[in-house]
Formats: sequence, C-alpha cells, structure tokens
Amino acid sequence: MRTKALFERYYFGRPSFTGGTQVFHQMCQSHLRNGKHILEIGAGPANPTSRFLSQIGTVTGLDMSREIQSNPDITEAHIYDGNRMPYPDESFDMCVSNYVLEHIADPLSHLSEVFRILKPGGVYCFRTPNLWHYVTMGSRLLPHSVHLRIANKLRALSGEAHDPWPTIYRANTRRRLQSLARKTGWIVDELRMFEAEPSYGAAHMLLFYPMMAYERFVNSTELFRSVRINILGAFRKPESLANGR
Repeated sequence: MRTKALFERYYFGRPSFTGGTQVFHQMCQSHLRNGKHILEIGAGPANPTSRFLSQIGTVTGLDMSREIQSNPDITEAHIYDGNRMPYPDESFDMCVSNYVLEHIADPLSHLSEVFRILKPGGVYCFRTPNLWHYVTMGSRLLPHSVHLRIANKLRALSGEAHDPWPTIYRANTRRRLQSLARKTGWIVDELRMFEAEPSYGAAHMLLFYPMMAYERFVNSTELFRSVRINILGAFRKPESLANGR
C-alpha cells in the first residue's frame, strides 16, 4: 500500500505523466497509416494493448497459448507453434508485439515471417526489454525457476497474474535489432529507448526509491538512453521489394 501511494505521488498522479504502455500505444497509432487490419502477436488473454488496438483497427490475435481464446478484444484467435504464422502473404496492415521478442529463439525467422504476412508499406511495432538494463541483466543471469518465484512479487502483482515466460534475449539491443532488420529487408522507421515507471520497485519502498532515482537519471539526457529499460521499435516493409532486399 505504501508503494502504491508513492507511485501515485511521483508518477500516476502527475498531470504530465505518460506511462510506458501509453507511449507504446501512441507509437503504434502513429505508424498505422494504410488500412486497419492488425495482427497482435502474443496477444494472450485480456490486456491493455489488445483493448487499445481494437479501438483503432480490427485485431486478429496469435499466440502459442490457449489463453488467447479468452481475449475479448480480438475478432479472431489463432494458436500456433511459434514458427510459421498461419496466414497468407501480405495479409495485414500492421503487426504488433508487446514484450514478445525477448522470448523468441530465432528472431531472424520471426522477423522474416512478420515481413511475409505484412502488406507493402505495413509496419511491425514492438516493445521489448533492453539487454543492458539492470532488470534484464538480472533476469538473464538468474535461473528461470528463481525468476518465477520473485518477478511477480517484485511488481506486487496478484496471485492470479500470469507466471513469466522463459526469456532468451536474442534480439534485445539496438545494434542487434538494426542488424536483423538489414538481413530481413526492413526499413527502420523508429528505435526508441524509454525508461518507464519502476514497476519492479512495487514490492517495497527500499526498492522503489533507488529505482526511481535510476529512472530520473537515465531519462535526464540522451547520453544514457542505451541503459533505459524499453526498446520501442517500428520496422516498415518497403512499398516495393525492389527498394528493399
């Protein structure tokens, strides 16, 4: 309860506050230019991103888990094996993934599949953790069994919250993403680093204050953008493949 009041005081209650999820949604909306047929990759059950996307387009959901069938904000729910996506070429105007890339074992194949199913000029918007952030490095170094025990507790999530999925981090630096984009034919419209409110400090004020200090510090200047928590990206498929690969 104490940290809830701290988040309200220093973040949510401030008129100028814009949360990380809102920033991601604004980016998605700004890149949806032609058509409104959206695929949400890793849609899962009900969540704020599905809800937002359903307000700006028609949303198809794709996931490896049957939990997606309970998502009320998508028009179609498809379950797949994490490899080839069950759609014809050039099916969507936009693809969106929110904290999915860190779980992908073969990001080159993943980006190639998204490229295939997007229409020319279509955009893939994603949010994923930055490998060089302290939370991500801790997650990478700790066994997944430990991550399962502490991740939701640190964020003060309810017992009903979904357990974290195993993370791999094979596409989680700006340099790596730029390299993958070149190899798969994308145009990089945007790669933004953003340090959001310190959600992992929700368990106790002794965590909250140093994490808030870190957030203030790395957001104070672009010199520290490389150690911010989130990578927000927008990759665009060329209008003509002659201009791409």
